[in-house]
Amino acid sequence: MVDFDIIKIHMKVIEAIIRETPTISFEFFPPKTVEQEAHLFEVLAELEKFKPDFASVTCGALGSNADKTIFWAKEIKKKFGIEPVAHLTCVSASREAMKKQLDELEKVGVSNVLALRGDPPIGETKFVPSKNGFSHACELVAFIKEQKPRFCVGVAGYPEGHIEAACLEDDIKHLKMKVEVGADYVITQLFFNNEDFFRFRDDCSEAGIRVPIIPGIMPITSLKQVKKMTQMCGAIIPQDLLNKLEQADGDKTAVIEIGVEHALFQARELITRGVHGLHFFVMNQSGPISKVFGQLEI
Repeated sequence: MVDFDIIKIHMKVIEAIIRETPTISFEFFPPKTVEQEAHLFEVLAELEKFKPDFASVTCGALGSNADKTIFWAKEIKKKFGIEPVAHLTCVSASREAMKKQLDELEKVGVSNVLALRGDPPIGETKFVPSKNGFSHACELVAFIKEQKPRFCVGVAGYPEGHIEAACLEDDIKHLKMKVEVGADYVITQLFFNNEDFFRFRDDCSEAGIRVPIIPGIMPITSLKQVKKMTQMCGAIIPQDLLNKLEQADGDKTAVIEIGVEHALFQARELITRGVHGLHFFVMNQSGPISKVFGQLEI
């Protein structure tokens, strides 16, 4: 574990992404309890050995974890020497509040962010921007680049289309708008069929999107959890994978083994076909990812 004062070196993760060797990155979410905080420190210490190029930290519903996002981004950099990427969302965020978040990130030496619109509150179907806030992620990207030109900004991409998009073509048009106002790279939503990613990557290229696109991979550890997540984001579980998971449901070890096997298959094929990097949604667990990296040659 690295133990030093906050380093205010502003390394842009895009510099790592565009190199020849694929990047490795992990995504964490801010814990809610003291026990979960201690566990996350253990997870970070375990995954540090895989030498990730960066680690992103999500923001909670309704922007409720904005302060915790900044805290954990700072801790990841200070204690582990891993470049953090802080998630910023339009949810419940005025331009004044966003400016304060950006200033605080800069103060603690964090200059890499992932700009997202964010989801509407549970029970609501339509996103409503805050007063003097942002309606879309592209507005947030433009604001960040205006306020902090040196910041490196990533955005989200959806290989199977955003759940609110009329069609994939429209969704890619929105993605291009985010790139045109300053997004440096794209990290995709989770997916389980690599062909969806390759098709998405080709469609983005045809649309004139030239920034790197990093695929997001989530090793499945729970059938109930993955069904809930795919329902929320619109991703599809391939039928053969779903059949295996349903047959193993109730046997946690067997489900994790299936999830690791599929994530490993995805990662190997993606690397073979020339992705810029792999971004893993680790769900604040080290075991499944450690199993993947125990067999993944990069």
